[in-house]
Amino acid sequence: MRLSREDDDKLMVSESITNQKSLLLQYVKENNLRVYDIYIDDGYSGTNFDRPDFNRLLNDIELGKVNMVITKDMSRLGRDYIGTGNLIEKYFPEHNVRYIAVTDNIDTFLDNSNNDIAPFKAIMNDMYAKDISKKIKTSLKAKMKEGKWVGGRTPFGYVQDKDDKNHLVINEEQAIIVKRIFDMCLEGLSFFKIAKQLTNEGIKTPAQYYSFAWKSNYKLKYGQWHSKTIRDILTNRMYIGDMVQNKRSKVNYKIKKVIKNDVCDYIIVENTHEAIIDKDTFYEVQMRIPKNIGRCEKKENHLLDGLLYCGDCGHRISIQSRRKKDNRCYTICNYYRTYMKQRLCTTHSNNYDELEQVILSSLTNMCLSYINKDKIKNDVLNNLTDDHKFNHEKELEILTNDIKQINDNLDIIYIDKLNKKITEEQFERVKIKLERELNIKQKRYNESSNNINDNINEESKNKLIIEYINKFLSMKEPSRELIINLIDRIEIFEDKRVDIKVTFNIDARTNV
Repeated sequence: MRLSREDDDKLMVSESITNQKSLLLQYVKENNLRVYDIYIDDGYSGTNFDRPDFNRLLNDIELGKVNMVITKDMSRLGRDYIGTGNLIEKYFPEHNVRYIAVTDNIDTFLDNSNNDIAPFKAIMNDMYAKDISKKIKTSLKAKMKEGKWVGGRTPFGYVQDKDDKNHLVINEEQAIIVKRIFDMCLEGLSFFKIAKQLTNEGIKTPAQYYSFAWKSNYKLKYGQWHSKTIRDILTNRMYIGDMVQNKRSKVNYKIKKVIKNDVCDYIIVENTHEAIIDKDTFYEVQMRIPKNIGRCEKKENHLLDGLLYCGDCGHRISIQSRRKKDNRCYTICNYYRTYMKQRLCTTHSNNYDELEQVILSSLTNMCLSYINKDKIKNDVLNNLTDDHKFNHEKELEILTNDIKQINDNLDIIYIDKLNKKITEEQFERVKIKLERELNIKQKRYNESSNNINDNINEESKNKLIIEYINKFLSMKEPSRELIINLIDRIEIFEDKRVDIKVTFNIDARTNV
């Protein structure tokens, strides 16, 4: 017996497992047959022969326990005409198994005309499965075009609305992590650095959140964030309130392999749900990503990482490791390094430290020429809102729950040790791990608590902003975040000429 979800959705009462079972048992009784076992695959498509009870049936046939198989009709055996035909024409005869499809009047033990048309019935059943598949795909795509969520696992940061499964609502706990990832990218951190920091802080990964939801197991260990996860989050338009679906599809209704669709085939509907990230921030991050890629873990990180390009061939220029003999590092064109023998480009070698000073000096002159201190101060003051306080309050709430959970787990393992459910060695190992997590969470809680309670009066605030602006304009200790905010790209030519493409519509040209 078999019933697919498609059959169940169409409320085909005659195909229900109960009715199939009743019909087959009646047939067995009337023909004085002995039942060895009943095999039921409920919720499985007929195009799929990798079904648990069907596999169990084949195993029993191989062991010689079954010599006759009965189904209500051929479609219950399967809807793939190739697979069904192979079973009836080859597999069953090879294993001396008699096959009967009751309502189709097919009996391989008898020589009748109904057996001759079995292949055509198999094709008709296959066509029915294909038709159902098309209808389901059409229905799903129609919902996608209406901006309704029809996927399974929701994007990290969202959950399905309890009142409407086709609508997404924000998961506040996950949304804070998403916002933080975007902020870290704006600070100039690479995917690798963001992933490493989140892992070190014991922040739960998306996979762990889904595991918690499915298994209700709150004792899962913290996992490891990966660069690909960070990139997927930073490039996902879902976070600005746009519904993006049809990214993947199955090859066809018979093959379950999933392939990625071209971007032009994505179905995108704007403003379908509440945004976690505002559009300005999202598109700013998309511009930053090329500047932050390729910045894996190094002994030394440089301000200009990811911003240097060859002015002659257009490829990236990398910064080599600092040499021990003279404590210097130099730039080199990646295209030259890859095709050195072919001489497709030249080295474009420059002393990096000198290059950096030249760039910073040029930026200082540009900033002093084009930036108005008073305007910056007023803009900063006008943009100060309660969002900062709100985010900290949410984070404190989540951290409070995490700290309570860890303390509860410490109490549990202590009781388990007293009751001798775990050994002293096991207790110490788990205790050390939990205390390490507790320290990380507590430190984060204290930092967030101090930030939210930091009340600065208006005069002090103005003074502090002016100090930051002066520090910014001096370029004495610029941060990576500041540099990628100001510079779009830097092109270096073989004749030592340097073009600085800045983000405020002024191009600077200088020489190293």
